[in-house]
Amino acid sequence: MGHEKKIKLYFFECGTLKSQKQYFTLNKDIGMPFEVPVPFFLIKHPKRNILFDLGNSLFVAENPEKHWGDVVNAYYPVMKKEQYVVNQLKKIGINPEDINYVILSHLHLDHAGGVGDFPNAVYVVQQKEYDWAYSPENNQKDAYIKADFDKPVKWKKLNGEETYDFFGDGTLEIWFTPGHTPGHQSLMVNLENSGKFFLTADSCYTDENLNENILPGLVWDAELSMNVLKKLQEMQKDSNITIITGHDPLAWGNYKQAPEFYD
Repeated sequence: MGHEKKIKLYFFECGTLKSQKQYFTLNKDIGMPFEVPVPFFLIKHPKRNILFDLGNSLFVAENPEKHWGDVVNAYYPVMKKEQYVVNQLKKIGINPEDINYVILSHLHLDHAGGVGDFPNAVYVVQQKEYDWAYSPENNQKDAYIKADFDKPVKWKKLNGEETYDFFGDGTLEIWFTPGHTPGHQSLMVNLENSGKFFLTADSCYTDENLNENILPGLVWDAELSMNVLKKLQEMQKDSNITIITGHDPLAWGNYKQAPEFYD
């Protein structure tokens, strides 16, 4: 049973978004078609099963225009029902009730689509993100679909700690990475054989943002976003850390996809 003590990290794609490049690299390649993956991740930990993000709602596979509204004019989702988070997990033998925690980078529509479908899960979000999602001042309202996350689930709300050691054993660290939204968070996964994987989610869309110092095209606060990019650039100097950017079609193709995994 020794191998069961290891952490395993699985990469999944919940379809793609057909969009334009300037929404991912600020003011660059305006009008250029750009189709990006919609990732989510499973961490099998000796203590628990954890999801990082959930991808799109199942309703997106049925009628994107009805569920997302005008957002589809900028980000058109391409998704089949079998790509929904619940259906993909079942293919590797994980049922909804097997998930103990869902860590949400933020509550945008392509990250929080499966809230409520994991009956035993605690949903982990930053307090600032939760408040922003409901705030009348929210200037990103179109990116938040209340029908996705406004549900009677168990929430665990974090208070902006720079890093939060989730299990107290160094295996999972939540990093507070505001900028894209006020309460965005990222995840560091410490694996025995493969080193550390830093899952940026939308704090850094593409490797180009990182390597060429280009802000993501959708930010709530540009200065905070640039601060995160600088932290990531420092992180790049550590050969034991692999940075997984949030929506990079080229980089995404280089990683093993479930049912394969990293350990």
